[in-house]
Amino acid sequence: MNPDDVMSLIKDVSARIIEPRFRALGRSDVHSKGLGDLVTIADREAEAEFIARLGQAFPDAVVIGEESCYADPSLLGAIGVAEHCFVVDPVDGTGNFVRGKDDFAVMVAEMRGPRTVAGWIWQPRHGRAYQASVGGGVTCNGEPIAPTPTHPRPTGAAGQRAWRDFDAAGRISPVRESAHCAGIDYPHVMTGRFDFIAYRHPKPWDHLAGGLMLAELGGGIVHPDGSLWAPGDEDAPIISSRDLDTARRVGALWPARP
Repeated sequence: MNPDDVMSLIKDVSARIIEPRFRALGRSDVHSKGLGDLVTIADREAEAEFIARLGQAFPDAVVIGEESCYADPSLLGAIGVAEHCFVVDPVDGTGNFVRGKDDFAVMVAEMRGPRTVAGWIWQPRHGRAYQASVGGGVTCNGEPIAPTPTHPRPTGAAGQRAWRDFDAAGRISPVRESAHCAGIDYPHVMTGRFDFIAYRHPKPWDHLAGGLMLAELGGGIVHPDGSLWAPGDEDAPIISSRDLDTARRVGALWPARP
């Protein structure tokens, strides 16, 4: 199975399991995992399908999904450690999905040890498919994405309400509200709508695919102290940008607490 085949698999699972549930969820189809954290029948059924089909196509690989990790947090220990691993976010932006908003996505990342080697983001309602592999650049619907410069006063977004309008005393543009979906936010940064995105408690399934795509454009994900983010680093905020210097510059200005 080559990278295009993986995207075809993602689109197939989305078309058969996820999209028919959009704006058609019953009350019993949605459950809370905690404050503001929802899961739906579409998340669970799609993840089970990904685990089965990727596991069949790559019998040497561990396949880990967001919902599996919620049920068994010990699975997180395999991310970045397993020799070959796929990390799946079956419905990223579940809150948007539940509310009938178009900004949700399906994301898959492939890892070899601690290194992310391929990533896929599919936006079903927008019809945009993003792919990346190490050294192969980033494409949207098969067309290469070229890196673009960031602004002198970087533009950014965040989901955290307390961070909105933060401007570091005029050194960055006032922070705007994010899409509340990493699978939408990362492409916004890749394509120049924003120069960076800030997140408070990063989970690997939200950032591995998009992080590789930013790296292919010359960017990356850093903590406010400038250190590179790695899966398992969830206690410190992150700044994600298509330009690594911009990420570090913004990170150095970031408030210590939200």
